[in-house]
Amino acid sequence: MSETTNHPRRKVRLGMVGGGAGSNIGETHRYAARFDDRYALVTGVFASDAERSRGFAASLDIAPDRRYATWQEMAEREARRGDGVEVVSIMTPNNSHYAIARAFLEQGIDVICDKPLTTDLEQALALMHLTRQTGQVLGVTYNYSGYPMVRQAREMIRNGELGEIRIVQVEHASGWASTLLEAKGHKQAVWRTTPSIAGKSSVVGDLGTHAHHLARFITGLEVSEVSAELSSIVPGRQVDDNGHIKLRFNNGAKGMMWVSMVAAGNLHGQRIRVYGEKGSLEWVQEQPNELILRPVDGPQQTLSRGFGWLSPAAQRASRLWPGHPEGFLAAFANIYSDIADVVLARRDGIEADPLAYLFPTVEDGVLGVKFVDAAVESHQRDGCWTDATVDLY
Repeated sequence: MSETTNHPRRKVRLGMVGGGAGSNIGETHRYAARFDDRYALVTGVFASDAERSRGFAASLDIAPDRRYATWQEMAEREARRGDGVEVVSIMTPNNSHYAIARAFLEQGIDVICDKPLTTDLEQALALMHLTRQTGQVLGVTYNYSGYPMVRQAREMIRNGELGEIRIVQVEHASGWASTLLEAKGHKQAVWRTTPSIAGKSSVVGDLGTHAHHLARFITGLEVSEVSAELSSIVPGRQVDDNGHIKLRFNNGAKGMMWVSMVAAGNLHGQRIRVYGEKGSLEWVQEQPNELILRPVDGPQQTLSRGFGWLSPAAQRASRLWPGHPEGFLAAFANIYSDIADVVLARRDGIEADPLAYLFPTVEDGVLGVKFVDAAVESHQRDGCWTDATVDLY
């Protein structure tokens, strides 16, 4: 984070559920937690098998009496400790998020949860109401909102530099599952293509929710209606792996989303373009330190991360000086550090930096679940325009 940010010095006591041996997302969460030295990992359940979980916990130097067999045991026992865990990170398959998050919230423990928040809208709403009743923190790892130049784009749009937003084009189209990996026992592919685990839509739940949040985060607009065509492209695949979704926004803007697991040759494939009356902005995740500005009445500009003339939100999210690229882990760490600020402020009875509240919240999680539902319903109705809003109040 920028040198001007004044962080509380006490570390947040962190626990984890999931993300054990061989888990890329588990390693990502642990890197993010360590990045700014904001957390101390004190406990966890890292596998469904108790012995494997305890063995992995030992490799992380977690104390023997905090290497639990189940997450239920962890929630109950940690809540009784004077030095118990303050935040738990959940990085298990989608269908387990609700039960785990609820159990820890009910014990007074704040939560960081992978997306999608749940596979069921009523469960997502229940978590939202619970966090509001208790005043607790539930952050969702829509981690692309942690990039400095994404936050710069957000501030420029809010400052009116593009004028009224008219068109939003957003993609998250990778090629990671261009072959039938699930038939070969690929662990990630197996659960991500099993509806009872992944949810109603594989590709929208996995990738579309990221694109949905990115579009909302940058523009400040809400998706009001969707018209979706979801497809199963790879022969033999039993779930959707590609989606074309037309978007209508609450200010009248139009949009298009392409999400895919079968865009062969694409690596990560995340990009957003926002067009207003005065010009446009473009950001590509694989070149994350640059934001392209194209004014209607001036030359194209490439804005680079790390300069003092960027917005306070972008500067807060930067660590290195210009010319030294920051990437995925740093952006993920920004989400963790923002949540640490808010968790400690709440627990210590002080005010957090307002910019810390840029992290994705339970409300963002609820809207992501509703977006999946709306896309699936639209597809089932042959692309009919379908309401994508939900009453958050």
